[in-house]
Amino acid sequence: MICKRYDTVVVPFPFADIPVLKRRPVVVLSGERFNRANGATLVAMITTAKASSWPSDILLGDLHSAKLSVACVIRWRLTTVPNDLILRQLGTLGQVDRLVCEREFANMLL
Repeated sequence: MICKRYDTVVVPFPFADIPVLKRRPVVVLSGERFNRANGATLVAMITTAKASSWPSDILLGDLHSAKLSVACVIRWRLTTVPNDLILRQLGTLGQVDRLVCEREFANMLL
């Protein structure tokens, strides 16, 4: 599956500290051209975790557009997944969430 930037999708997400893959929602950060050319997609984890939040977590405001049913944050735990491991599309980030995501991603690179 070739996804667009800001799509929310489900993938088997890798964990550095646990030798298992867990299906979880993620947000696509790379564009269609990159995803198609490389056969892989850059994503960031979406989680409901609240207790140990990271300072750079982004609370999603538009759950309806993202097709998420509970309060979630984008956590800047990044990975690149092969396109054939994308299990299904959920939705897409709303416009305000996209802008916040852009700003925080840019801040990460400073």
